[in-house]
Amino acid sequence: MLRAGRAEDARALATLHVEVWRETYAGIAPPEAMARLDEAHRLPFWQALLAGGVPQSGAIVACRGVTLLGVVSFAPASQAAHDGATEITHLYVRRSARGTGLGARLLLAALERIAAEGGAAAALSVVAENARARAFYARMGGTEARQFTDPGPLWRSTNIVVRWSLSRDGAGAA
Repeated sequence: MLRAGRAEDARALATLHVEVWRETYAGIAPPEAMARLDEAHRLPFWQALLAGGVPQSGAIVACRGVTLLGVVSFAPASQAAHDGATEITHLYVRRSARGTGLGARLLLAALERIAAEGGAAAALSVVAENARARAFYARMGGTEARQFTDPGPLWRSTNIVVRWSLSRDGAGAA
C-alpha cells in the first residue's frame, strides 16, 4: 500500500534510509562516509520533511502491514544543477521488495503528485557509479541532463542529474 509519509514514520524512515543507502553505496562511497551515515544523522532530515510546511515537498511510503518497504521523497531543488525542477530527494526500496515494481510505483506516484501541485519538471541526482539506478531511471523515462560535482554532506561525488518534464495530468515525459 502507498500512502503519504507521516511524522510518526520518521524513525523507521531513517532506519530504511541508512539500510538501503549502505547497501547501494558499498564499494562506491569511501569507508569514512559509510561510517558517518547512521540513523541519528538521518533522523532530523525525516523529522523536518514530515513536519510539513514546505510547498511541493513530502514523502510517499510503501507499507506491508506496519513494515515500511520503500519511500520516495521530494522537495524544492537543493542544487542549481536541477534548474528549478522539484527534486526527488530519495527513492529507496528495501532489498526484500526489489524487483516487484515497487520502485516504479513510488516514482510514478511522486511524479504525479509533483505535477498535481503545479510542478513542470522533476529531477534527481544520482551518483555516476550507480549504474543500476541510472538504468532504472532511463527505463522510467528520465533523461540524463548534466553532470556536476556534489560536495555532499558525506563525500564528494560525481552526480548525474536525471530529469522528467511533467504535464498537468501527472504524466511524465522526458
